[in-house]
Amino acid sequence: MKDHHRLPPSLYVPPHQRRRSDYTFHPLPLSPVRYVSAYDDRVSEDREPGTFHCANLDEWNRNLSMLLQDSVKQEVVSREKKDRRDFDKLAALATTLGLYSHAYAKVVVFSKIPLPNYRFDLDDKKPQREVNLHTDFLLRVEAYLREYLSKKSDRFPANSLARTSRISSPDEWLFEQPEPMPASKNTLDKILWRRSLQLRDRQEYWEASVEGRRMVKSRRSLPASKQRDSVLTAISQNQVIVISGETGCGKTTQIPQFILESEIEANRGAFCSIICTQPRRISAMSVSERVAYERGEQLGESVGYKVRLEGVRGRDTRLLFCTTGILLRRLLVDRNLRGVTHVIVDEIHERGMNEDFLLIILKELLSRRPELKLVLMSATLDAELFSSYFGGAGVIHIPGFTYPVRSHFLEDILEMTRYRLTPYNQIDDYGQERMWKMNKQIPKKRKSQIAFVVEDALGAADFKEFSPETQESLSCWNPDCIGFNLIEFLLCDICENEGPGGILVFMTGWDDISSLKEKLQIHPIFGNPDRVMLLACHGSMASFEQRLIFEEPASGVRKIILATNIAETSITINDVAFVIDCGKAKETSYDALNNTPCLLPSWISKVSAQQRRGRAGRVRPGQCYHLYPKCVYEAFTEYQLPEILRTPLQSLCLQIKSLNLGSISEFLSRALQSPELLAVQKAIEYLKIIGALDENEYLTTLGRYLSKLPMEPKLGKMLILGAILGCLDPILTVVAGLSVRDPFLTPQDKKDLAEAAKFQFSRDHSDHLALVRAYEGWRNAEEESAVYDYCWKNFLSIQSLRAIDSLRKEFFSLLKDTGLIDGNKSICNSEGNDANLTRAVICYGMYPGICSVVHNERSFSLKTMEDGQVLLYSNSVNARETKIPYPWLVFNEKIKVNSVFLRDSTAVSDSTLILFGGSISKGDIDGHLKMLGGYLEFFMKPAVAEICQTLKKELDELIQNKLLNPKMDVQAHRELLSAIRLLVSGDGCDGRFVFGRQIRRPLETSALSTKPTLLSRTESGPGGDNSKSQLQTVLTRAGYAAPIYKTKQLMNNKFQTTVEFNETQIIGQPCSNKKSAEKDAAAEAIQWLRGGAKESHEQVNHMSKLLKKSKTDHL
Repeated sequence: MKDHHRLPPSLYVPPHQRRRSDYTFHPLPLSPVRYVSAYDDRVSEDREPGTFHCANLDEWNRNLSMLLQDSVKQEVVSREKKDRRDFDKLAALATTLGLYSHAYAKVVVFSKIPLPNYRFDLDDKKPQREVNLHTDFLLRVEAYLREYLSKKSDRFPANSLARTSRISSPDEWLFEQPEPMPASKNTLDKILWRRSLQLRDRQEYWEASVEGRRMVKSRRSLPASKQRDSVLTAISQNQVIVISGETGCGKTTQIPQFILESEIEANRGAFCSIICTQPRRISAMSVSERVAYERGEQLGESVGYKVRLEGVRGRDTRLLFCTTGILLRRLLVDRNLRGVTHVIVDEIHERGMNEDFLLIILKELLSRRPELKLVLMSATLDAELFSSYFGGAGVIHIPGFTYPVRSHFLEDILEMTRYRLTPYNQIDDYGQERMWKMNKQIPKKRKSQIAFVVEDALGAADFKEFSPETQESLSCWNPDCIGFNLIEFLLCDICENEGPGGILVFMTGWDDISSLKEKLQIHPIFGNPDRVMLLACHGSMASFEQRLIFEEPASGVRKIILATNIAETSITINDVAFVIDCGKAKETSYDALNNTPCLLPSWISKVSAQQRRGRAGRVRPGQCYHLYPKCVYEAFTEYQLPEILRTPLQSLCLQIKSLNLGSISEFLSRALQSPELLAVQKAIEYLKIIGALDENEYLTTLGRYLSKLPMEPKLGKMLILGAILGCLDPILTVVAGLSVRDPFLTPQDKKDLAEAAKFQFSRDHSDHLALVRAYEGWRNAEEESAVYDYCWKNFLSIQSLRAIDSLRKEFFSLLKDTGLIDGNKSICNSEGNDANLTRAVICYGMYPGICSVVHNERSFSLKTMEDGQVLLYSNSVNARETKIPYPWLVFNEKIKVNSVFLRDSTAVSDSTLILFGGSISKGDIDGHLKMLGGYLEFFMKPAVAEICQTLKKELDELIQNKLLNPKMDVQAHRELLSAIRLLVSGDGCDGRFVFGRQIRRPLETSALSTKPTLLSRTESGPGGDNSKSQLQTVLTRAGYAAPIYKTKQLMNNKFQTTVEFNETQIIGQPCSNKKSAEKDAAAEAIQWLRGGAKESHEQVNHMSKLLKKSKTDHL
C-alpha cells in the first residue's frame, strides 16, 4: 500500500497488501513464461520469483542458505512433484536453518517468516467470476443512470452540501447533566454547598438510626473496614493507588463508600463525582444495589448505575457504578472527564481489553488532571504489575475473609464417592444436533490442545495412595470432557447427603449450560420445582433473568445455578455453600497469521480456580469439587492471558482513532502488555477495507459515525446504510439479532421439528432474513397476546426476542442522535420490505466477510480469501441446502473449532457484491474488475463493467454526502436509487466461475520483434505446416508436454478453442469449424509469446531456449 512503511521481516503480510519494492525478489531476466505474481495485483512477465525444482538435498541446502543471506528475498516456492513428495525431509532441513515451511495443494514454500494455512496467490482454484446480465434490464438500468447523471449537475451543485462538524452522543446525559448556568461562579458554589449540607445531614441521620447502626456494625466486620483510614490517607496523598484485596475483604462495596462518605463528611459531597467501573453488567447492577442498601437509600439517590440499555441515576447521584465500556463512551465526548473527581477501576486482574485500554487513557489523563484520583483494585496479588505501570504507585493489601472451604480434587471425589470413570461415561450429551461435539470427546491417538497442556503433569503424577479402582478411573480420565454425568452424580450426592445451601456449577459456555440444564430437568429430583430451583447465569441473558440467581428459594428448596465465569468475582450469592468447578472456560484466542478467531474451552488460571473456590465460603463454610486432578491444577498458569493479546482489535483501533490518540501502533505499544504487531496491522487493514480509515490511518467521515455507535464496525455500517436507503426496520432487527443470543432454539428431543420451524422463515437463503421474519411474527403475536404460543410452536426464545426488541429501540435512538434520521419511521422505511435491498445492505456491512459458492455434482463448496475451504454451522439455513442459486455468501462471523465454520450467512448476487462490497479496481483488460487486492476477479462485457463502476461511484458519493449533510433528502436521488434497486433485483446469477484464467496481454516489443506481415496467423510457417505444429515444436524443444486443446460450440454455431500449456490458458477467436478454431488458438498463443510479431526459424528456436530456461533456471 503506497503509504506503508516497510514492515519487519518477522511480520507476514498477505499478498494483496505487499509492495513490490518491499516484499518481492530481485528482478530476473526476461522470460517468455507468464505468471500472476504472488506479490502484486498486476500480471507480470518476469519469472516466478523464488521458484526452483531441486530434488537433491545438498542443492536445497545451498539454495536455502542463499535465501538466508539475501536481504530482500523472503521465500522460495516450488511446484515440483518431487519436492512435494520429499516435503517432510525438506521441511526438516528448513527448520534446522531457522526457516518456516508449508505444503499447500500443489506448492511447497520455504520462508523467513511464518506462513499462513492458506495462500490465495498460490491457489489455482481461486474464484474468477464471469458475470452475465440480461441485456433488456441492463438497458433499463442504464436509462435510469443516464437520467440521473443528466440532472445531477443542475440539481446538486458541488457547494450545496453543508458539512456537519459534530455528532452528538446519546450517552452524555448519563453523566454530568448540563444545568442552566448561574449568574456567577459564587452562585454555583452556594448551590453545591447547600446540596453538600443536605447530603451530610442525610448521611448522619442514617448512621444514627437503628437500622443504620446495625448496618455500620455489619460493615465493620469486613477486613476492608480495618483499613479505612489508611486507604483514605493514601488516596488523599497520592494521585494513584493500587488496592489488592483478597476474596471476601469487601473492597468492591466498601472502598467506593469510604471515599463517598469522607467527601460528604467534609462537606464536599455535591462537589465530588465518583465513577467505579466493573467488567460485567451484572456486577455493576448488583454492587450498586448493595451499596445503596447499605446506605439506607433507594437506588438513584447518591448511588446509581449505568449499563447498556438501562441505568438509574438521580440529581444527587455522586457514586456511579458502570461497565468499563460506558466510561470509554464518556471519554469519547469528554476527553478530560470534566467534573469527575475519582475513578475506581475494579477487577483489573481480569485484564479485559476494555480495562487495559482504559488504563492507557487514564495514565495519560492524569498529567492533564492532577487533581483526579485513580484507584485500581485487584482481587489477586499481582498488584505490583499495575503499580510499576503507574510509576511505582502505592499498594495497599487487604487480607480476605472467607469461611473455611474444603477442596476436593478429582482423585478425592472418586475415592470418597466410589464413582468410576470409563472412556464412554465421560462423553457429554449435547443432543443429536451437536454430534460433532460428542465425537470430539471420543479418545483418539492425536491429543487435543486442552489434553496436551496437562499431559506432562498427568504423566508425572503419583496416585499410589489411592485405591486401584480410583487409579484405574484416573488412567482413563478424558480432559476434553466437561463431565455431565459426574456433575449429575455429585449434585445427587450433595442433595441427599449434605446440609442446606445453594450449589454453583461453573461451566464453559451456553451450549454446556443449556445441554446440562435440559438433562437435569428430566431428572426426578432436579426437575421437581418443589425440591430444586434450577437456574442459569450467562452474560447474554437479560438483566432480570440474571437477577434471579440472587433470589432466596422457598424453604426446603435447594438452589442450583449453572454459570460461566461471570459468577467468579464481584457478586455474592448469599446461600451458595457448594461449588462444582469444571476447570475450564470458553476463551477466545485470535490467530492473527490466519486472521481467524478460535473460541475453544481452555484451562483456567490458578487465580480463577481460587476465585471459584472462594464462592463457596462467602457466607458460610463450604465445599468445592474440582473436576480435575490436583496435579493438573498445579500445571495451571498463574494468571489468564490478557484479552488484548488474544482477540481481534478492530473495535479497539477504531476507538483509539476516535479519541485522537495518534498512531494506533504507537498507542498500543504503551499498553501493560502490547498486542502482537501483526494483530494490530490486521485490524488497521480491516478498518481501511471497510472505509473507516483512509490510507494514512486518519478517521474517515464514515469512521467518525461508526466510532459513535457502541457495536462492531460492520454492524454500525449496516445501520447507517439502512437508514440512508430507507430499509432501516429489517436492518435494526438484523443488527440487534446479531448482538444477542440466537433466538432459534433446538431442543435435543425435537431437533427435526425445530429445524423445520426455522426453515419456514427462510425462503431466500439467508439466516439474517429468516431472523427478520421470525421477529416480525413475534411482534404480530405480541399485538394479539399470543407470544407464548407463537414462540412455543416455532421454537423461539422469548428472552432473546425481547432483547432484540429493546436493542432495536436503543439503536434507533442512537441513529436519531447522529442526525441521520429524524424519528419519522415511515421515512426510515420508505422502501418497505424490499428483500433485495435489505440483502444488499447486509452485504455492505458484512464485507469483506465473503466466500464463493462453487457447485459440484451433489453439493457445493465454500472458500474464503484467508481460509480456503470452509464449512457452514449446522444450524444455518444454508447448511440444509444442496444448492444455493447465488455465487456468493456474506457472513458475520467465522470461527475455528476443528475446521473453520461460518456461523450465519446471506447469499448475494454478483451485482450486489460489486455495488455494495468494497472498492473496485480495473483489471488489465476492458471488462475486468478486481476486489480485495485481486482475490476476487470479475469478467464481463466492457459496457456492463462501465455501468457497474459508474453506479458504484455514484452510490459511494451519495453515502458520503449524506454523512456530511444528514439533513440531505436522499429521495431526491430517486433515479440513482431506482437503477441500483433494479440491478440488484434483476441479477439472475447466470454467470459462472472459471479457474486459472490468464489475462492475455502482449509482452513489450523486444529484440524478437520484426515487422508484421500480411499472412494469416494460421498459415504455414517455421516449425511445421500450421500454427498447431509450430506451438508444439516450441514447447517440445523447451521440454514441456504437448499443449491441450479444449473446444466448445457457441450459440451462433461457431467454435472456440482454449489451448492450455505450462499452466497458461489462451483463448482463440470463434471460427466456423473445430479444426480452424484449434489453429487459431495456437496462433494466438504463438503471437502472444513473441509479443505480436511474425516469427522466423531463429525466433522459434530462441523462444524454445527461453522457455527451457524458465523451467530449469532457479533463483
